[in-house]
Amino acid sequence: MIRKIIQIDEDKCNGCGACASACHEGAIAMINGKAKLTRDDYCDGLGDCLPTCPTGAITFVEREAAAYDAKAVERNKEQKSATPAKSCLAQWPVQIKLLPETSPLYQGADLLIAADCTAYAYGAFHRDFIDGHVIAVGCPKLDSTDYSIKLARILEANDIRSLTVVRMEVPCCGGMVIAAQKALEASGKKIPVNTVVISASGERLS
Repeated sequence: MIRKIIQIDEDKCNGCGACASACHEGAIAMINGKAKLTRDDYCDGLGDCLPTCPTGAITFVEREAAAYDAKAVERNKEQKSATPAKSCLAQWPVQIKLLPETSPLYQGADLLIAADCTAYAYGAFHRDFIDGHVIAVGCPKLDSTDYSIKLARILEANDIRSLTVVRMEVPCCGGMVIAAQKALEASGKKIPVNTVVISASGERLS
């Protein structure tokens, strides 16, 4: 959907973190010293962060974005205050090769396509990525299959609301992004896509 949402100019951002603190929904995070909008569906478009920015790096734009999800925001707040060991996994299986092509789980769902190493490298994987998502996991280097075929069938047959692709920074992990892009094109759907890169040391790079 097209809606009003914030945009952060990284060149103007001085890394003070005031906007992240002002965002009650948790849509903004500080990554590599810069503020980033990490979850479109956490941004309510009201702009509490705008007046806190000392450099004018934040503005409103109208663009394709996932709808604001108040329930997901509330779950995120609850999860952050809960014990770190709590699992957010809501479905089984999770491997792309084992996922059904149609399921009630997919209807209106946010689909997370993740390289399997990301869950081990990034400590808050459940809280930051699995929570509120249907998850599809794979490894383009180890699995001798074209994920895009299965993913395209899932996208075509179901009402998927958004896609998030989480990959490691290593080159072979780019296959997850390519598979998602090919699947989306083959499905003929227009779905917002967000790509997140995790470093080998467990840092969120984008």
